[in-house]
Amino acid sequence: MTGSTSGYDDRTTRQRLATATQYEQDTFAFESTVVRYEDGPDRCTIAPRECSETERLTKWLSVDLEAVVDLDELR
Repeated sequence: MTGSTSGYDDRTTRQRLATATQYEQDTFAFESTVVRYEDGPDRCTIAPRECSETERLTKWLSVDLEAVVDLDELR
C-alpha cells in the first residue's frame, strides 16, 4: 500500500497497469493437486513449486475443480 490508512491501495491506474505488465513477463512456477471427492465437488489446490514445507502451509489456494479453466482457451 502506498500511504493509505483506509487499507485501500491508492496507487493510480497507470501504476497498477505498469506493475501488471511487469508480472506478465515473469515466469511463475506453480504445481496443482486435484483431490476427487465422492460426496462433494472435486478440489484443485495450487501452490508455488519452489517453497519449503513450512511455507507451503500458508502459500496455497484451493478451488472447486469446475472453476479452473485453461488460460490458453480464454485468450
